[in-house]
Amino acid sequence: MSDPTRPRGPRLIAIANQKGGVGKTTTTINLGAALTALGNRVLIVDLDPQGNSSTGLGVEASAREYTTYDLLVDDVALSEVIKPTKTENLYIVPATVDLSSADIELVANEKRSYLLHDSLRQHAMDAYEFDYVLIDCPPSLSLLTVNAMVAAHSVLIPLQSEFFALEGLSQLLMTIREVRQTANPDLRIEGVLLTMYDARNNLSQQVEADARDNLGDLVCQTVIPRNVRVSEAPSYAQPVLEYDPASKGAHAYIALAKELLEKHAGIPA
Repeated sequence: MSDPTRPRGPRLIAIANQKGGVGKTTTTINLGAALTALGNRVLIVDLDPQGNSSTGLGVEASAREYTTYDLLVDDVALSEVIKPTKTENLYIVPATVDLSSADIELVANEKRSYLLHDSLRQHAMDAYEFDYVLIDCPPSLSLLTVNAMVAAHSVLIPLQSEFFALEGLSQLLMTIREVRQTANPDLRIEGVLLTMYDARNNLSQQVEADARDNLGDLVCQTVIPRNVRVSEAPSYAQPVLEYDPASKGAHAYIALAKELLEKHAGIPA
């Protein structure tokens, strides 16, 4: 039973697609930065063994003493794993390659699908006063991704504007449905976000038309353009909003953050 005396917790969004290279990490980092630019406190949970969200926010490998692996497998305290980034009000639980063995190590744990859910709902989270938690999922429908979906209120699905983009979506939607039926009945789809969109390209326009025809209002109004500044920013360990705030990519992620905030206004997490 929930405790009515506790403050309302943050809104938890899993950013997931089992296909790699669709912009999950890019979206996690830049949506997180955009939400902070609009006055929110944000935690990014790097759940990808590649640790790209951690690297993209300037958390050196040598500074990742405690990670999501320790949070899930060893039940290390939140105060040990939550790290500030160089962006004000943006925090991260970093990841390392250690996380790649978590699926195997957790398989015998009867609460294996609820570990992230329970970790992110500890009383210790209250002190951080986060408004949003963004979970950067690995490019697979693994136990880690299931943990993210069980923990989250919603799933944001980046979809690359390319041929066959919609083909893998049915498997992801089926997984979301299964999680709803077995572990998290309130899980909903936050939206399908078209990424790497080139308005000059007929294929991008066709993918958008197909997505909106098939998925309707689930498709975000905001689209993320293919933008060299967005691609360059991680090599400088910065969100694009700091690397080049005037870029089309920065403007798009601010627009996405505003779209989500407007949707969430007055809706309890």
